[in-house]
Amino acid sequence: MSYPVLHIANKIIANTDSEHGELISNLKLQKLLYYMQGFHIAIFGKPLFSENVEAWQYGPVVREMYDHFKNFGAGSITLNEDDPVAKLNAEEEELFTEVFLEYNQFSAIKLMNMTHEEHPWRKTFNENPQGVISVELLNGYFKTQIVE
Repeated sequence: MSYPVLHIANKIIANTDSEHGELISNLKLQKLLYYMQGFHIAIFGKPLFSENVEAWQYGPVVREMYDHFKNFGAGSITLNEDDPVAKLNAEEEELFTEVFLEYNQFSAIKLMNMTHEEHPWRKTFNENPQGVISVELLNGYFKTQIVE
């Protein structure tokens, strides 16, 4: 089962520690959504959310989430208490936490630069800027990134 992408985005935002100065911008959120989607496809054989990841100039973007959070500009995204957050099953929760801990430590710019070096974004952007990064490309690449 896939989840509403907004609920996944809210889960990422909710996991940042704003009380201790950790902030998340729309740029960083987009990259974390890309990594969450890629690893979920590689591990579970299906997307975490059904919305497309597109290859934009500054890296992978889920257009619906970019538009949803664009009012925050380059600033930190905040949630309201009643914003819906995805409730994942135990295996998905474990993967979410692993990916979050691995990639959230990097700045938005570092994540952008990392994605620019990766095959799914490079291939798609070079062929069709703002084109959809296919599930097949994500699956093929992220299967090579799994550490057992």
